[in-house]
Amino acid sequence: MKNKEKIGLYFGSFNPIHYGHLIIANHIVQNTDIDKVWFVVSPQSPFKKTENLADNNLRYKLVQLAIEDNENFSVSDIEFSLPQPSYTVNTLKELSKQHSDKQFVLLMGEDNIVGFHKWKDYEYILENYNIYVYPRNDVKEKNTLTHKNIHFVSAPLIDISATYIRKMLSEGKDIRYFLPDRVLEEIKKIDFYKKK
Repeated sequence: MKNKEKIGLYFGSFNPIHYGHLIIANHIVQNTDIDKVWFVVSPQSPFKKTENLADNNLRYKLVQLAIEDNENFSVSDIEFSLPQPSYTVNTLKELSKQHSDKQFVLLMGEDNIVGFHKWKDYEYILENYNIYVYPRNDVKEKNTLTHKNIHFVSAPLIDISATYIRKMLSEGKDIRYFLPDRVLEEIKKIDFYKKK
């Protein structure tokens, strides 16, 4: 029997997507047994305020533009049609149902694994899916969660945040080296993150 294609699911608001996201995703495809990475654009996180969140379709389009020349990357809007707020466990179940020929792996920053026990049905996720954890600079607490399905992967420490990019854009500053040119062009056209 053929092994199922292994898909790393990279969840995020991608508000906007930037080189930090792309470098991590590419590193994981190149240096682990993950075949492809799907960027899952989240409409609403149970843990984040949404007043600075750009329109779902705009953020989806920006991810599309950012990854269009990489055959190892795809973008998913599955959470746009699922009940809100988006819970990862629901998305995983739905994706597994729709794509029974694929094996899904959750990609997660080290900062998220620390609070993973607060996630909805986290035990179900742990038992049914592998989690690949990449390092982050901004980890204040130490992770105490251990499980056979949690795997720590080495990856570059990229200290770029979408919050910083939005702040720079709102101040009219040049951010050309933080995200792909075609993403920046679209942001300028739409003018969502404009000067307040």
